[in-house]
Amino acid sequence: QVQLVESGGGLVQAGGSLRLSCAASGSIFSSVVNWWRQSPGKKRELVAFINSVGTTNYADSVKGRFTISRDNAKNTVYLQMNSLKREDSANYICHANELTAVQARYFDVWGQGTLVTVSS
Repeated sequence: QVQLVESGGGLVQAGGSLRLSCAASGSIFSSVVNWWRQSPGKKRELVAFINSVGTTNYADSVKGRFTISRDNAKNTVYLQMNSLKREDSANYICHANELTAVQARYFDVWGQGTLVTVSS
């Protein structure tokens, strides 16, 4: 079964850090991988993305605090979040533009998300 599984969310105090993971099961990342976030009453926001050669980009709101990376050997993409603020609280969702499995390619694949709560 091809799916994205996020982990690493939780409750953290402001100023703290968390590392989120996004693992692709049954397939490999073959293109851009994005981290989005969404909190109640707000639009979904693109936080960061990384392409297949490691080029990254970040939302202005997280530049200098968040780092996206990928480990191709583990087929996992990470989001290291430092200096967390209350406004970073959200459901963080992994999204792959393309996944390649043994006999098929899958496009626009979304995970379920992992919840991050930052307390003051």
